[in-house]
Amino acid sequence: MNRLKALIRNFFGFSRTETNAFLILLPLMLVLIFSEPVYRYWFIRQPHDFSKEAKELDSLITTLKWEPEKDTAFVKPVTSSKKLFFFNPNLVTKEQLNELNFTNSLANRIVNYRLKGGKFIVKNDLMKIYGVDSVLFNKLSPFIDLPEKKLKESQVLKFAEKEKSTFIKFDLNNADTAQLIKIYGIGAKLSSRIVSYREKLGGFVTEAQLREVYGLDSVVIKELLLKSFIEKDFQPKQINVNLASEQVLSAHPYIKYKLAKVIIAYRAQHGLFQSLDELIKITLIDEQKFQKIKPYLSL
Repeated sequence: MNRLKALIRNFFGFSRTETNAFLILLPLMLVLIFSEPVYRYWFIRQPHDFSKEAKELDSLITTLKWEPEKDTAFVKPVTSSKKLFFFNPNLVTKEQLNELNFTNSLANRIVNYRLKGGKFIVKNDLMKIYGVDSVLFNKLSPFIDLPEKKLKESQVLKFAEKEKSTFIKFDLNNADTAQLIKIYGIGAKLSSRIVSYREKLGGFVTEAQLREVYGLDSVVIKELLLKSFIEKDFQPKQINVNLASEQVLSAHPYIKYKLAKVIIAYRAQHGLFQSLDELIKITLIDEQKFQKIKPYLSL
């Protein structure tokens, strides 16, 4: 013991009184440090009876009044007034998706998925799109024009042949809105827009012109071309470039106001056009522009 005291005095520089006090405090400190974890270990291992607390909680619950109608988790969701309709996710337009309660961002996501080459084979493929939850999917599932399970190759070919044999193609330049609206992805607005643009042009002479119709995406165009045609010898409505006024010329989508004004000025300065090829002399008309407007002009 004396040797221990000597070591403590030499190490800490304590006096004899301080050394004795240190030896008394050291075991007390160790007891304080280890008593709390020892107590926790012992207390946790002991069995506990919570029956008294359980009875008190039960008695409190019976005094509570349960009013689910005030609980936001049980509020009945507001039903949409929009009427649901059958649709094919591969062909439906963004506007139609909005009508089916898809948000703008979700509708854009579906359209972009298709533009990148994505295709929906079965109904459940719609769930692959981020943001389509089970609630929305279950609500729309009966209206999705896709099979529940993937068809065998023989079934797909049989269905395609059946559809091909029963569908009669229509002339795109004579089609009305009632015919156009039957195409998947074309609603009332798009059908009216196609007819209106066709009338302004004077008729479609190439399939590529469908891309100029605002809101008509490539997927819908592909479906439209499968079920319609443009007559090879079709003659569009033409404007007499020697007689037409500035107002008539500017009304055409390919000419518009600026070019119409230049054509009238050129005609006034050089006289009547002897050939449509003379239009290339106008600086605003290059070869590509000329080939585009040529079918719609006459002398």
